[in-house]
Amino acid sequence: MAAQRPDIGRLLKPGSIAIVGASATPGALGASVLGNLERNGFAGEIYLINPKRAQIAGRPCLASVEQLPDGVDVAVLAIPQTAVLDTIRALAKRRVGAAIIFSAGFAEAGEQGQAEQSEIARIATEAGMVIEGPNCLGSINYQQGVPLTFVQVDIRDKTCAQQPCIGVVSQSGAMMTVLCTTLSSRHLPLSYAVSTGNEAASVAEDYVEFLLEQSHTRVIAMIVEQFRHPERMLAAVAQARRQGKTLVLLHPGKSSAARASAATHTGVLAGDYSLMRTKMERAGAVFAETLEELGDIAEIAIRCPALPAAGVAVLGESGAFKALTLDWAEALQLDLPVISDQDSPQLRAVLPGFVGVSNPLDLTAQGLVDPDLYYRTLTALLEDERFSTLVIGLIQGDAVTCGIKMPPVLRAIHDLRPRKAVVLAGLDEGAAVPPEFIEQLRSLGVPYFPSTERALRAVQRLTALQARRFESSHSEPKALALPADRTVVPEYQAKQILAQAGIPFARGELATSLEQAVETAQALGWPVALKAQSAQLSHKSDAGGVILNVGDRPSLEQAWMRLHANVANYDGNIVLDGVLVEAMGRRGLEMIVGARQDPQWGPVILVGMGGVTAEIMRDVRLLDADLSVRQVLHELDQLQAAVLLHGYRGSPRLDREALAELIVRLGQVLRGTPAIREIDLNPVIVLPEAQGVLALDALMLIQGQSG
Repeated sequence: MAAQRPDIGRLLKPGSIAIVGASATPGALGASVLGNLERNGFAGEIYLINPKRAQIAGRPCLASVEQLPDGVDVAVLAIPQTAVLDTIRALAKRRVGAAIIFSAGFAEAGEQGQAEQSEIARIATEAGMVIEGPNCLGSINYQQGVPLTFVQVDIRDKTCAQQPCIGVVSQSGAMMTVLCTTLSSRHLPLSYAVSTGNEAASVAEDYVEFLLEQSHTRVIAMIVEQFRHPERMLAAVAQARRQGKTLVLLHPGKSSAARASAATHTGVLAGDYSLMRTKMERAGAVFAETLEELGDIAEIAIRCPALPAAGVAVLGESGAFKALTLDWAEALQLDLPVISDQDSPQLRAVLPGFVGVSNPLDLTAQGLVDPDLYYRTLTALLEDERFSTLVIGLIQGDAVTCGIKMPPVLRAIHDLRPRKAVVLAGLDEGAAVPPEFIEQLRSLGVPYFPSTERALRAVQRLTALQARRFESSHSEPKALALPADRTVVPEYQAKQILAQAGIPFARGELATSLEQAVETAQALGWPVALKAQSAQLSHKSDAGGVILNVGDRPSLEQAWMRLHANVANYDGNIVLDGVLVEAMGRRGLEMIVGARQDPQWGPVILVGMGGVTAEIMRDVRLLDADLSVRQVLHELDQLQAAVLLHGYRGSPRLDREALAELIVRLGQVLRGTPAIREIDLNPVIVLPEAQGVLALDALMLIQGQSG
């Protein structure tokens, strides 16, 4: 039975607040929390707890938690780590709904801290109490002016309830503060911000699910190092997509050093970044690579009337900028439709004769002479249905130059009110742009960026989201019978099992004697391959257990003896089930196809280029296990060496469809047979078009078995 989600509303929408460790000392945590609440006009009950003071700032103080009335919504603990556990026990007895723990020194600090954090979680679960933290900076309700943090907060605009807003969820309190400052400085409306810290008794997934229920939270910006409930997170991302909300994630932890750092920061071990990213993007998340990019993507998603999609037009004023933009677009894989004089009559009609129709479009400096050119050109571009998004790159210069260029740009957007994404960016970062122009742009739903590179990068992240294919394969999971006595399933047995799911292998048979091997080879036709078979021998080649191109009976007899001798010399304890005798496979492109069940994120498939350089080049893609053939084909085309599949320098086109079908079938097996821990098909030979594929080797690992 799934655990009931804690009542986050009592934490983030409290009617009553207790500050345990209230203080009159400027800069003290308790004093800062009280100052935030008073400065931002919190109208509910505030209870101060300090046994050494009768009152603080004209408010009476209670001596202990025991003097609180029953049922206070949230208690903020501005106290030392050593006092936290006993205070949580006392709060539970007073039926307090939630507690925020600022103190560090718990799971991130070692065994003793982990034990205390586990006890906090136990108490909270039994009492139905939400715990934010420990080791956090608290949370902020921007809609109702409730800043439960010791960082100074001034909420100027509390009208977010009437407009689309951004919600922030961060495991790091410092990064929550940084991101909120970034977004607020751009006058972007915020709904809630939460730092989850060590997540003793509430997790990032709880807060994301809460934000999805808030109708005016349209963008969720996250900084998360580890998801504790991946299945819930994936469901939340998919729900956000269905609701038309955008979830943007910055995930520290690609490098091994960053993963080790996460363990000391929030007390969790970070998992496989590439696998997590594959699953999250498949569900609909947008990934940011930097803090700056996280803010940029969130701004476009909340401010523009529609998300950027395929078909981006770029308007500039420089031939060099045009060339740079083409370079950036290629590097970013950003779609810039090619246009010309012939297919763009409206645009051609408004441009001077010396300005050619192109994308990016170079207006030159003519706009300074004829400012209305901006209006006419923007009108033609915004009315062109080939473009879903327009990026305007202006050389801003100075206030006088801006005064010439900005008014016709603003007038065009005001008059047309485009229902597509328009982004304006300066080429000359640091130029003195009159702030009223930026404010007018923003009021018209146009984000302003001081850098065109930043604008194009953020636009690309969102166009990539729109280009994703979210449909599933609709293929039925395939349940396969597995041997009950093995953890490692040797090749011959793995092939027998997987062949039931339509995975194509070379013809072959297990031989337990030399005579049986000869009979099999004669039936298959020479030459053949001999492969030692044992659950104790996962890597046959390392032991000399594979002999290829055996062409006749005398050669087979010699090979049989040599193979057994090689294995015995490698490890005398290995007992062979027999020798797999197979027809030699045909030549083709070698690919690697692997599959595994991740204990957190579920089934995933890896496909990539094989051969002797496979481990050096690492040209691979991770795929979800429920993709359609069409989606797999799209993913195959993202490989660096995908051109080899399409035919290269006169070589034949290869059977990409058969490879995609094999991957779809492997996904069916993973989804239908969860006891399979891993499958490795290496190599898979891709033959010319319409001739199929052939898996030459197979290894299968089974979980939950005793070998």
